[in-house]
Amino acid sequence: MTVHLEEPADLRDLVGSPLGTTKWMKLSQQQVDLFAESTGDHQWIDTDPQRAARGPFKGTGAHSFLTLSLIPMFTSEVLQIRELTTAFTYGLGKVNFRAAVPVGSLVRATVSVISARQKTSGVESVFGLSYHNDGSDRPACTAEVSVLYP
Repeated sequence: MTVHLEEPADLRDLVGSPLGTTKWMKLSQQQVDLFAESTGDHQWIDTDPQRAARGPFKGTGAHSFLTLSLIPMFTSEVLQIRELTTAFTYGLGKVNFRAAVPVGSLVRATVSVISARQKTSGVESVFGLSYHNDGSDRPACTAEVSVLYP
């Protein structure tokens, strides 16, 4: 389900409300490898399937920051603003990586509006995301992200 708003100021009416839960997304080894290449983070637990098979998770996992980098994709899946010129990631609040996201697993996020306030520079909103792996009750990641809509 996608929430459709006319303008960023309408987020103020949704404070404390969930926007929705995204569709399941399958994380591939190719995505993990491309992330490793672009960031220089070639940790074996993420990029070496043979070695990782003998590791604590019995396979490779997504980098924590790859999981976190899905914020724009997941947020845009549950929220569309018609009168939007741009949006800037303004900052991150609490971020906790609570469980591994195994390569090949399905992951999705529930997104909510924690706060939204008018500032002279635009509307600043804080979104809460809770990432979940298919088959796990424990969130893989929880995060708060501030977005400025000038």
